[in-house]
Amino acid sequence: MQLDLDLAGRTVLVVGGAASARLAVARFVQAGAAVSITATDAGCRSVERPKHLAGWRDVVDGMDLVVLVDADAEEERMIRAVAGRRTWILSEAPASAEPIGTVTLIGGGPGDDGLLTLAARDALARADIIYVDRLAPQQRLREFAPGAEIVDVGKTPGHHAIPQHEIERRMVASALEGRTVARLKGGDPYVFGRGGEEVAACRAAGVPVTVIPGVTSAIAVPAAAGIPVTYREVSRMFTVVSGHAPLDDAQLAHLAGLGGTIVVLMGVSNLPHLTAGLARFGMPADMPLAIIERGTQLSQRTTVTTVSDATEVSTRLRVSSPAVIVVGEVVRLMHHGEEADRISRDVIALAGE
Repeated sequence: MQLDLDLAGRTVLVVGGAASARLAVARFVQAGAAVSITATDAGCRSVERPKHLAGWRDVVDGMDLVVLVDADAEEERMIRAVAGRRTWILSEAPASAEPIGTVTLIGGGPGDDGLLTLAARDALARADIIYVDRLAPQQRLREFAPGAEIVDVGKTPGHHAIPQHEIERRMVASALEGRTVARLKGGDPYVFGRGGEEVAACRAAGVPVTVIPGVTSAIAVPAAAGIPVTYREVSRMFTVVSGHAPLDDAQLAHLAGLGGTIVVLMGVSNLPHLTAGLARFGMPADMPLAIIERGTQLSQRTTVTTVSDATEVSTRLRVSSPAVIVVGEVVRLMHHGEEADRISRDVIALAGE
């Protein structure tokens, strides 16, 4: 599509069948347009294909762009006759008649490829092309997916070399070419992984999509460090928070008063804001806090501190992402034996151990 037009929020009419126009529909949906099509079951608003000039006038009126995919000569004549000066008209070749492929979103777990599920391994083995996130397990990917094309679409904090909408566009385009697509993501696709957005993009384009859950780092990484997120008589609940953006005062106040365990993903850069806010809203200064870097991997490192000291300690030790932050009394339970007696006699006794 060669068109110098910002399509975000624009109205687009695609003249074609659901199969023949699927590529055009996918592109314009991904560009943010409000798409209508003269077909049913195309993943967007459908309109009846008119037979006469007056009918085309009603359908075309108010459209910013009309895309002719499989319109015949008479339909094109009528459309051009009723289109206003503000309406662009573009012709595109129909999509291939090859069957549509599929997309599978795969939760890869927190990093250790031994935590991939059997379903994930099976999906990788069937894939023609795999779009891989930075934090997804990749050590044995060539072994798990022999012959597949592997495309790195990973993002680093503050730097998205390939924007999310472009990742979605590529996935959809590959599936519309008839390929079996796997999208390998770290953790679980639906836990701060933008999996819902990717599923929506596939459905809008009429691409079959399934989701394979993954072992979420919110539970697995604390466990790898010896920290249970719940423990009888110590923590009856845990709250998982995205630390990607600073929390507002209402959210901080809620967290500080909720009790239980707080697990923060992607929160290293906002750790000073988080701990200062929790303290401001009443969390005890000596509340234990653990930072687990590169959880489940050989280079895993766990730093145990408190809410009041977390910023100074993390700066001095040069804590970096990826890391999971755990706040709560359960952090004391990672210690055992004499060290447990020395650090947390009261908590262990309260737990009935």
